[in-house]
Amino acid sequence: MAISDVTEYTHLTSEEVEQLGAELDAIRQRVEESRSDDDAAYIYRMIKVQRGLATAARVVMATTPWSRRTRVPGAIVGGTLLGLAKILENMEIGHNVMHGQWDWMNDPEVHSSNWEWDTAQPAEQWKHSHNYVHHQFTNVLGYDADIGYGILRMAREQKWNPGNLGQPVYNALLAALFQWGVALHDLDLEAIRKGTKDPKLMKKQLLQIWKKGRRQAGKDYVVYPLLSGPHFATTAAANAYANAMRNLWAYVIIFCGHFPDGALHFTEEEIEDESRAEWYLRQMLGSANFEGGPLLHIMSGNLGFQIEHHLFPDLPSNRYAEIAVEVKALCQKYGIPYTIGPLHRQYGQALRTIMKLSLPNRFTSGPDYDPTDEVPRGRKNDAQMGLRRKELGSYEGRRTA
Repeated sequence: MAISDVTEYTHLTSEEVEQLGAELDAIRQRVEESRSDDDAAYIYRMIKVQRGLATAARVVMATTPWSRRTRVPGAIVGGTLLGLAKILENMEIGHNVMHGQWDWMNDPEVHSSNWEWDTAQPAEQWKHSHNYVHHQFTNVLGYDADIGYGILRMAREQKWNPGNLGQPVYNALLAALFQWGVALHDLDLEAIRKGTKDPKLMKKQLLQIWKKGRRQAGKDYVVYPLLSGPHFATTAAANAYANAMRNLWAYVIIFCGHFPDGALHFTEEEIEDESRAEWYLRQMLGSANFEGGPLLHIMSGNLGFQIEHHLFPDLPSNRYAEIAVEVKALCQKYGIPYTIGPLHRQYGQALRTIMKLSLPNRFTSGPDYDPTDEVPRGRKNDAQMGLRRKELGSYEGRRTA
């Protein structure tokens, strides 16, 4: 169900919403003022561990004795270590660094303007599609292209077409090739299909994707395999295994934070003249958390605290656990749902939605609505979207020259 007025939906008065916003601002201010060397030590430790895992993986793959008995176990061990390194780099380090969570340290090594992550999408495009579009317009139909990544129908209000019958297949392919699906994300496939995409911008983006993708493929399937000498084929296979491991994990984590039951969608009317407090409230209603221990949260980029991440995307991820205690208390105070559950349940609900919405609405249960209100997939252009919020992180504009 898409919400057009979250204040009315939550039965809060305008004054209560603004008070909620003030209390969330107070949490932000407290965390900003308490950032310290302990937080800096955390991100440096994560980088050190990540690089150690990657180095160990390369050593194992290059030095495993060349025999039938040892080759496959060596490739599995090396590929697993490399997969863990890629997951840690993408989720807890790259994603959060590019949100500007560590910019306050003024260290160019971990600054959002400099980090280029180990995945196929260029950082510039990710910071636009994710920081600017997704985080500003979280789950707003017709604005947020993360709702189905342009290929999956994830809301009953999105127009159904016969191609949606293939959603189970599209979903499996997206999971297995997630880094490449993300790489194409900022292109806005719906705009290309409709012929409304700026050709100069599209050419620039495709060139960036080609260069980054070529570099990634060359590194994983040519350079490192060559460095392993006679282990070329085994190393290439282990690298493919590591990439698949990272792809599947990142896909599951992202879908668990956005598509379980309880993570609401919103109409364009909701964001008209939206105040900062109303934006906060929409983030809380449009996100979902999952439960787990410290290691699970680290390996998921602390996106098990997706609600807190959407509220404060530029605050250090290692602080989300303590922030979550206060946010949950505010939800109880104001009678706002706090969507959380085990990882397997959250993904199971998202998968059920994918399967269910592959069919026309008349074949599935759900709220009725006027078919003329159906919203196409894709997003509006930057000029239609308007200004952005400073806490969402930087990106390098939309210049086409």
